[in-house]
Amino acid sequence: MIGGRRPISGRKPGDKRIRVERPHTAYFRYSGPNQLTAKAAASAPTTGLGRARVRLKGVLIGRPLANEEETGERLSKKKALAIFSSDAISSSAYATEEIILAFMLAGVAGAAFIYSIEVSIAIAVLLGIVAFSYRQVCLAYPTGGGSYSVSKANIGRIASLVAASALLIDYTLTVAVSTSSAVEQIASAVPSLDPVRVEIGIVAIGLITLGNLRGLREAGNIFAIPTYLFLGSAFVMIAVGTYRIVFQGDTGPEPTPAVVAAMSQTVGSVSILILLRAFASGAVALTGTEAIATGVPAFKPPEAKNAATTLMAMAAILATLFVGITFLATHFHIMPIDEPKQTVIAQIARHVYGDTVLFYLFQAFTALLLFLAANTSFAAFPRLAAVLAEDGFIPRQFAFRGDRLAYSTGIIILGTVAALVVIAGGGSTSALIPLYAVGVFIDFTISQTGMVRHWIRTKSQGWRRRLSINATGAVLTFIIAIVVTSVKFRDGAYLVVIMIPTLVAIMLFIRRQYAAQTEELAVRDDLVFNKPHRRQRVVIPVNGINRSVVQAVMFGKSLVSDPAMLQAVYVTTDLDEAEQLRDRWERQLPGVPLVVVESPYRALVGPVVTYLDVLERAWPPDEQLPTTIVVLPEYVARHWWDRLLYNQAAKRLKSALVGREHTVIADVPYRRSETRDDAGTPIPPHPQA
Repeated sequence: MIGGRRPISGRKPGDKRIRVERPHTAYFRYSGPNQLTAKAAASAPTTGLGRARVRLKGVLIGRPLANEEETGERLSKKKALAIFSSDAISSSAYATEEIILAFMLAGVAGAAFIYSIEVSIAIAVLLGIVAFSYRQVCLAYPTGGGSYSVSKANIGRIASLVAASALLIDYTLTVAVSTSSAVEQIASAVPSLDPVRVEIGIVAIGLITLGNLRGLREAGNIFAIPTYLFLGSAFVMIAVGTYRIVFQGDTGPEPTPAVVAAMSQTVGSVSILILLRAFASGAVALTGTEAIATGVPAFKPPEAKNAATTLMAMAAILATLFVGITFLATHFHIMPIDEPKQTVIAQIARHVYGDTVLFYLFQAFTALLLFLAANTSFAAFPRLAAVLAEDGFIPRQFAFRGDRLAYSTGIIILGTVAALVVIAGGGSTSALIPLYAVGVFIDFTISQTGMVRHWIRTKSQGWRRRLSINATGAVLTFIIAIVVTSVKFRDGAYLVVIMIPTLVAIMLFIRRQYAAQTEELAVRDDLVFNKPHRRQRVVIPVNGINRSVVQAVMFGKSLVSDPAMLQAVYVTTDLDEAEQLRDRWERQLPGVPLVVVESPYRALVGPVVTYLDVLERAWPPDEQLPTTIVVLPEYVARHWWDRLLYNQAAKRLKSALVGREHTVIADVPYRRSETRDDAGTPIPPHPQA
């Protein structure tokens, strides 16, 4: 117990009263026998600099949240649709353009106006199959983790790590591609901003990172509005454009020379390879489908049902947008323009809305959605990393939550790496697309294969129907994975093929290190520890006689029962000075031997470490070596700026001793405010000290 009752005598004889002391109440509360729960004040900084840092952190990311507040951070279906679906929905802004570009690069631009709609419908059908397949994942694995959890439970470790590696790469590329595409939408409306597109992308990634560090609930409030504004304006654009095409015979804006050449081009039989390349390019529309299955725990209860419903709503919205935008692009005969930059969706919006404020609003909504589409990765990447960290495949720091209950390490790492990718790609979507979608189809295939094995093993109600859905998804995504990888291999997909096994190897190495550490530190359940199992020896490196050294010596005495196992070591280059110190030492600190080590080469750390080695070699070989406790006296300065003047030798010695076998390092800090005399009475500092 902390505190208690203290009897106090009154002024008059016989007067008695009790003072109840509870010094813990401001910082802790009792939650059980010998069990305390820390309050916010227990973590509050005590220095002015620390308080300033906490105030700044509070302004940027908000106040710290307690664990019990996590339920309030869960997402409703409306907010979850904005957070987890923004990546998939936003891909409709550039997926159609990638299909048309594939025909243009193949030298059959005119075929884009004929076959793009069929390609987009085929991709939409595939999207429906994948969405139905992942719906089964949400219901069968409500703890999250998506493909990683499925493959780990049903296929094996290597397959699960391949799936996780593919997802981590794809989430990172999602941030870079979405941001680069958003900048291109801005440049389509305001061409003068094109020279600073990299800078705009980096700033956007920084703001999204900050928003996610504040926590999911606030991130949902930020991201929901632009998502629904884009959806509303995009559906209006598709409806108006379709009406003009069907009922008014609208054939689009005045064609550019490139469009005229493409329309006059005689398109014969287009090879299957060209169609596959177009399909592979447009398949980027499926990226982000996995995110909802990965983030099931972020939903409000019932988590699995809400996640499955949100997933199907996302698939329906994306399919409608994707096919609708492609329908308008092909009937309006629109092709992307590089100089000045004009994206396909921007040209459609300009033709439908005219060069009015509605066009600029639509471009703003599209750019905002693309910026915020990266939030899908910021929501899913840290959660997947946390699952991997809990399983010991990546550093454990990724499983720790920050003040706002967010996985801060994963969020910061993702933002940093994605910004570097944007810089490397020059903010160009076309430069990053070849890396995109390869990993996600590998992940789709592994996930659906795992679900097939899951239904065969469990044979739960309706398992045959669900098995057929997942088996169809596994076969189709396997074929698409091969097509996408082969078609885009030379364009940069080979980097993803190299990075996935590299990440798997790194995760296996980390897992092996953690397993070795666990085995090394393991304690048998049947062992009982009542007393130290080996003797202790205390060695105190000193630089003279002062209050910090005296305090360290007194502490060292308390550690050993045998005075022969305690000694101080003084390293010097001046023997005369050492002899003077020895005389004073024997007089003021009797019973503690002082060993003087002359260092003619002016070294400090080496002679001390070597002296410890010599002590161990001198120990009787038939006896167990004692634990050597090196007690380091340290003077703690009052201010941070003058701490550079002290304890540098102690820091070097500590660095040399960390990890040394049979050695324990004990820092004994001496604080000026703790100055006391031999009786324990506080001594005020010297007026001029």
